[in-house]
Amino acid sequence: MSSIAVSSILKSISLISDPTRVRILLLLRQEEMSVAELQDVLSLPQSNISAQLSKLKNAGLVSDRRSGKNRLYRLEEPSAKEREAHEHFLSLLSAAGGEIKETKRDATALKIVRKKRANAAQSYFDALAGKFGRHYIPGRSWKALGETLIKLIPPLVIADLGAGEGTLSQLLAQRAKKVIAVDNSKEMVAYGAELAKKHGCTNMDYRIGDIEDPPISPDSVDLAIFSQALHHAPNPAKAIHAAHKILKRGGRLVILDLLKHQFEKARELYADVWLGFSEVELHDFLERSGFKHIETSIVHRESRSPHFQTVLAMAEK
Repeated sequence: MSSIAVSSILKSISLISDPTRVRILLLLRQEEMSVAELQDVLSLPQSNISAQLSKLKNAGLVSDRRSGKNRLYRLEEPSAKEREAHEHFLSLLSAAGGEIKETKRDATALKIVRKKRANAAQSYFDALAGKFGRHYIPGRSWKALGETLIKLIPPLVIADLGAGEGTLSQLLAQRAKKVIAVDNSKEMVAYGAELAKKHGCTNMDYRIGDIEDPPISPDSVDLAIFSQALHHAPNPAKAIHAAHKILKRGGRLVILDLLKHQFEKARELYADVWLGFSEVELHDFLERSGFKHIETSIVHRESRSPHFQTVLAMAEK
């Protein structure tokens, strides 16, 4: 082996002594990515990522190309002469990645980036066709659409965790076998129970309790829902684990919550404990609790400041 080849290998080994560079290389080995996308996955400052990419590019390990307004980075393909040494380097890279705990989280975040790309492409065509509710059409409303979809739900035992006054619970009760609405506010539970009685919802069961330890028997629920409740929980991971416990095998969990934001006043105005959650955080919570078939997506963005966004997460026990 020539001294040049040895020098090149030693330089490559030196470069992967840094965990951030290892994470970047492992991601670029799978997908061509922009700096913004790498920032989303790695949760690191843009300046740090750009500096590391510059070092990797100078070392010949990474190349880039312009795509519209973005510059996309990828793992450089070796020449025929370098292929064997490159394979050895990739083996070392994989071994190094196995020692970095963040790489598993990176893999989950990469899936979300890929999904966002697909959604972005789809939204372009959606925009061409117009959007629901932009113009008035007699008889068309979100309420009517929601009522229709709810009537398509099979008769299930449903737990509405952090139900508040039970608006969602009472909608679900139209078709559910039984709805158990749990809230830690006695006033909310009393109001919701009275409202259910007034509307003749005999399959409603309001219970006072904590969403981190709901008063529901294990393995007894078909569907559990957190609707804008999880960001009020002191320990959201514990609440999700508790939901897993009460679900039957094959049961599903639905989470609707705020996407992570920086509106600090929400703590004071709305008694929020958490300023929302990222898709990756929710995916991690669900995976650690034993859920499978996990899906996450951003389903709404408010037009008014501070432009809260809503994230939907679904999973199966």
